[in-house]
Amino acid sequence: MSSAYLTKILDYIGDENPMHYKKLKKTIPFDDAEYIERADSFFKTYEDVLKSQGRDMSFALESYMKFCSDMMVEQIKFHETGVYSSTSFDEVNKRVYDNPEIMEYHMNGLMVSQYLWEHHFRILRFFFANIGKYSANIKNILEVGGGHGLFTNEVIAAFDFDYDYTMVDISETSIQMSKTFVKSDKVKYIKEDIYNFESDTKYDFIIMGEVLEHVEDPLGLMKKLCDLGSDNAIAYITVPYNSPSIDHIYLFRSAKELKQLYNDAGWEVVEDMIATSESKKTLAEDDPNVPAMYAAFMKKKKA
Repeated sequence: MSSAYLTKILDYIGDENPMHYKKLKKTIPFDDAEYIERADSFFKTYEDVLKSQGRDMSFALESYMKFCSDMMVEQIKFHETGVYSSTSFDEVNKRVYDNPEIMEYHMNGLMVSQYLWEHHFRILRFFFANIGKYSANIKNILEVGGGHGLFTNEVIAAFDFDYDYTMVDISETSIQMSKTFVKSDKVKYIKEDIYNFESDTKYDFIIMGEVLEHVEDPLGLMKKLCDLGSDNAIAYITVPYNSPSIDHIYLFRSAKELKQLYNDAGWEVVEDMIATSESKKTLAEDDPNVPAMYAAFMKKKKA
């Protein structure tokens, strides 16, 4: 199937980076009708957001190319050293979060990657396919580190009942980006370090996409989410592993390691999936040479 947005995007990337263009042409599932429909819808919404800011898709794609360049540098360092280039929040805060120029292109580049990188879309599809199973008795939703607002948008589209939605994020840039992308007054935004966040509300559904790798104490964070969850709480968590980036701190080596972490924190995985950055369907899930993403729906274990 054809997509005007993808054609325009790939033409731009082909002019800027022919090698990356070839990889995308190989991995993007052009024969997948659901992918094309969702990608077109996403890029239309994103383009409207950019226009409201006096920008266009060329700005987003310039950001994406910078984002990819950073990723390549980090991957080279990782393969040489076996560790991430930053290991503390203070390092990353100075390097990325406190630098508005870097944060802006980084977040927009990440946004574009959601529908250009096949493994990102497979994670989204897993979310789309299963989120409806967990809608019963949800009254309060907590999202931690909402970032660009993509998952927020999908939850709001999927849940057609009354609920309260709270997003907690440490970054003002992320909150503002989410506010422009998510066209809903349902969301209450709170700028706060999740470790310091306190609430009288117990949340029935907790979403945390690509946050654990940004913190120094992931076990403590998962225990914090357990404390914030209601007795029957469900959580949806995604985490990249063996996946270097300019703002990644904690190096997870495998999905098995993450699953054990969740269990130690008081969570039980109900269903999960692994998506690698390569188009291989079968791959050792702990292969350190291939970045991967682990996504899991989990329930809070009974006391």
